[in-house]
Amino acid sequence: MANIRLLAFDVFGTVVDWHGSIKREVEALDLGVDTDEFTLAWRAGYAPAMKRVMSGELGWTKIDDLHRMILDQILIEFGVTELSENQKIDLNLAWHRLDPWPDTVEGLTNLKSRYIITTLSNGNISLLTNMAKRAGLPWDCILSAEVFRAYKPHPDTYLGVARTFDLKPEEVILVAAHHNDLEAARDCGLRTAYIERPLEFGNNNIKDVSARADNDYHAKDFLDLHQQLKQN
Repeated sequence: MANIRLLAFDVFGTVVDWHGSIKREVEALDLGVDTDEFTLAWRAGYAPAMKRVMSGELGWTKIDDLHRMILDQILIEFGVTELSENQKIDLNLAWHRLDPWPDTVEGLTNLKSRYIITTLSNGNISLLTNMAKRAGLPWDCILSAEVFRAYKPHPDTYLGVARTFDLKPEEVILVAAHHNDLEAARDCGLRTAYIERPLEFGNNNIKDVSARADNDYHAKDFLDLHQQLKQN
């Protein structure tokens, strides 16, 4: 691992707590819905919406616009009719205001002292920038699927981050809390680090974070990952 130059981070769920953050904002609106179910339904629409883009059914569409499409649909499904257009716009921007996990800022700062750190997220650039500004995330660079016009797990995203920094794929570690993301990165020659985020889907939906032998690293959080990398 001595040749590792760059750490590329998945963001939603890995760096920030999307569930707790979105649920808090939905609760503040007092919509008369089960906020946990509403939050999970909004996130559940994410993968199918991206597939519509990657299949060619939709033209290139940034995540902000996909989030709004999903929101409009679930408002109907949950029977919410009282929100004004300005309230819908602001609620959709809640994805720009996601809170970091407790270890995130310190962990990223530690990792940055040794490596280049960048996002590699399906979130659009304005979303990721606003999130970083609000949460104090110390990125060296913000890379998005928007740059490559392809959503993860398309190979163009993983290979694109290596090309952007003139690196070989094996000089890059993808850091993520999702095994499918890591598997796709490995298929492109990247190294991988799995981060446990058992509460990604909330306290009522504890995630299995069991180790898998195919990842180069398995860490409790970013502080733990930093310690493991220091040993190499």
